[in-house]
Amino acid sequence: MDKIAVLIPCYNEEMTIKKVIEDFKRLLPLATVYVYDNNSTDNTAKVAKEAGAVVKSEYRQGKGHVVRSMFMDIDADIYVMTDGDDTYPAEFVDRLITPIQNGEADMVIGDRHSNGTYKAENKRALHNFGNNLVKNFINLLFHADLKDIMSGYRVFNKKFVKNMPVNSGGFEIETEMTLHALDKSFLIKEIAIEYRDRPDGSFSKLNTYSDGLKVLKTIMWLFKDYKPLSFFLFISFLFFLLGLFVGVPVIIEFIETLYITKVPSAILSVGLIIISVLALFSGFILDTAVKQHRENYFLQMLRWLEDHKK
Repeated sequence: MDKIAVLIPCYNEEMTIKKVIEDFKRLLPLATVYVYDNNSTDNTAKVAKEAGAVVKSEYRQGKGHVVRSMFMDIDADIYVMTDGDDTYPAEFVDRLITPIQNGEADMVIGDRHSNGTYKAENKRALHNFGNNLVKNFINLLFHADLKDIMSGYRVFNKKFVKNMPVNSGGFEIETEMTLHALDKSFLIKEIAIEYRDRPDGSFSKLNTYSDGLKVLKTIMWLFKDYKPLSFFLFISFLFFLLGLFVGVPVIIEFIETLYITKVPSAILSVGLIIISVLALFSGFILDTAVKQHRENYFLQMLRWLEDHKK
């Protein structure tokens, strides 16, 4: 039988964590429920322990740090990750686990958007806007058609968990996991789930503006890291257009008078074109490095699979 671990990162979820644990223990009686307390100032850890969870502590603040420790510490065949705020119904867990058990997916995402429950339940309009912005950008970048990039309700197999380098420290972790899965050709499957807003008296730890900026910053840097040729082609094209904008009047003047009076504009135009060329070559060089890194990753994955067949 598959060894199943339920992973719940927690920060000040005293009000809801007991119900979340009890729901998953009822539906997955043979699974081990792990709660990683992230410096809570309430009784989250105490309540979780009394509800029957294995409680551990992560002292580095941020969900990304919690997930990194979970992936490193816990050994299982199937990993169910959810939030401790009771916004993701445990009743969908069997549907999320089935594609992993059947070998149809390495990561299954609980899709909150397809049935419209996230838009109906989430009262924070900027969250919906941010989710759609991130989703559309990543789908465009990787030619994908994912519906929910930032869902916190996911199921993974061991291959994904033990070969996922977590670099993010905060709530941008879901975006990073999705990008990693797309870039490394892991099998992804989305299952439509219902979403419910937090109960009265429970408060979100997300800061709409600061965490939104962190996610956008992460996307920009991951865009550079995963798709450097596209990233630097864009920069090269931008500086080339600026160089033309500044330089065309200088060229026209020279054609008409065989003399240049706009010397500063000419120097600026040449500088912008040089930057454009440098960005282009940087993109080619880094694209080669990324392809080499991807090949090394797949070779490392093969060695990991061979080791775990023994």
